[in-house]
Amino acid sequence: MANDNREDFLNFIAEKSGRPRHQLADHPFTPINDLPETTLADKTPAELFTLAQENSEAEHVTFKAVASADLPGLLDGIIAEKKVQSLLLPTDSRIAAYGLTDWAAEQTPAPVYWNPQGTRDENIQRAQDADLAVGCVDFLCAEAGTITVATTPGQGRSFHFLPTHYVALVPQSRIVPRSRQAMDWYDAEIKAGRLHTSNINFITGPSNSGDIEMVLVVGVHGPIDMTYVVLTDQ
Repeated sequence: MANDNREDFLNFIAEKSGRPRHQLADHPFTPINDLPETTLADKTPAELFTLAQENSEAEHVTFKAVASADLPGLLDGIIAEKKVQSLLLPTDSRIAAYGLTDWAAEQTPAPVYWNPQGTRDENIQRAQDADLAVGCVDFLCAEAGTITVATTPGQGRSFHFLPTHYVALVPQSRIVPRSRQAMDWYDAEIKAGRLHTSNINFITGPSNSGDIEMVLVVGVHGPIDMTYVVLTDQ
């Protein structure tokens, strides 16, 4: 049905524009260079880490690096600093993989979890009420300081955009040169049937607005600040 609707829409546009449909089979895409693959490809993991930190901080992100064993203490510090009273966590196996199961169980008040069985409105309300969300993201793109995360039942779209403060957990092994490497991975996972998602979010720090008299204001929409926590042993 979706393909039928797409074809009907494209045929309608072609008819109104008075020209035939552009068919890829007749005009195959031929790249003029290999820059998407080769840009930053020569960087070592240590160089990518440094570049990711520089570019993330340029986007008003707080950048931290920690081993998994020290992650609970780091998160406790963030919670105390932000005076967090309501914590939102994803229903995601990576929480256990990062050693946070016991830490989460000891939090007071108890954290709220994104509910895969909950309604859309219920989960949106959970995100909206949260002082802090700690999310598990897929990649950190060094070139732009951008994190990427696919929407899943355990982390819906609102999870990343409605809480007051946001912390992104990302293994150092998932720092990639740029968005091309991330998209290649998503493409392979979706085609293999291992990933089912309605969208993939590319998030570059808290939102910025310079509309008011050309004065930059950070965190106007969504979280007022973001912290990237790189797990150095993952």
